[in-house]
Amino acid sequence: MKNKFRYLLLGMFSIFSFLISSAATIEKDLTYNKYTLKDTYKYGKITREFQWDKISRYLDRLDSFQGENIRFGTLKNYKNINGLPPVARQIAMEKYSDGSRPSVKDKFGNRRSQGIPLYIEGQMDRPERYAPDGSLISISSRDLENYKVKVEDIDGEWIVPARYVKEIQANNFPRVVVVDRKNQNIATLEKVGEVWKVRSMNPASTGLDRPPYQLPTPLGVFVVQGKKYKMEYLKDGSHTEIDGYAPYASRFSGGGYIHGVPVNLPRTEMIEYSPTLGTTPRSHMCVRNATSHAKYVYEWAETNKGLVIVIE
Repeated sequence: MKNKFRYLLLGMFSIFSFLISSAATIEKDLTYNKYTLKDTYKYGKITREFQWDKISRYLDRLDSFQGENIRFGTLKNYKNINGLPPVARQIAMEKYSDGSRPSVKDKFGNRRSQGIPLYIEGQMDRPERYAPDGSLISISSRDLENYKVKVEDIDGEWIVPARYVKEIQANNFPRVVVVDRKNQNIATLEKVGEVWKVRSMNPASTGLDRPPYQLPTPLGVFVVQGKKYKMEYLKDGSHTEIDGYAPYASRFSGGGYIHGVPVNLPRTEMIEYSPTLGTTPRSHMCVRNATSHAKYVYEWAETNKGLVIVIE
């Protein structure tokens, strides 16, 4: 009995050691020092935190993903520019009280609009599911019509029509922005040698789940798609009326940007900070930051090289 207990302990220790050894090493070395949050902090009666254990696992998985693959790309369908994908094998309809056209989702909750169809090899009649625009992929092979890819945050290997894939030159991704929807915070990390250095720890506000105009910030691993010094946005329900702008906007998925405090017209000058940052989700899908932190991300995370990881 004692021997069995000893072997059980040894087995548990081996598993624990494996988990520890497989986690990425994270150290603090801030290069942006405004509005810095502590590792754990209070929001009202709620204790919030930076989920370093979860972030470490994501970074370790990212390291493995980079080590196992040599060709990388991103999935592209911003504003359905490459075509509204076919209806997935299993779907759900989301209806809106304002009479807007219902939204189609796959069984995993991914939206058809601006989505990318993922097919099982040999079953090209209908996509199995969708992946979000901007997702990081590795490329296994391609023919004239399709790519075979792995999506970093989705298990399995998938067939994707070539028009939805953009190959990128980067073969490693040392700068990562991590957005935490649960805790409403944002951290930037940079890999230096074998260590991930924390460069900033700040409050942020993510997307509110109140469609059709406000959508939750999508979960996943995304490539920075592009940037706008001032990203103009429209008034809800309008296709033409500009309501204001968001400064230092870095797009990562669909209409989702990391940006500074929104400026509603008729005001035109930038706003540095809002007391609503880090409180509750309230954006239209984007990730709001202090404007100086948005500028930091804007200059620090390069297009097609920087990554944005959104966690819960």
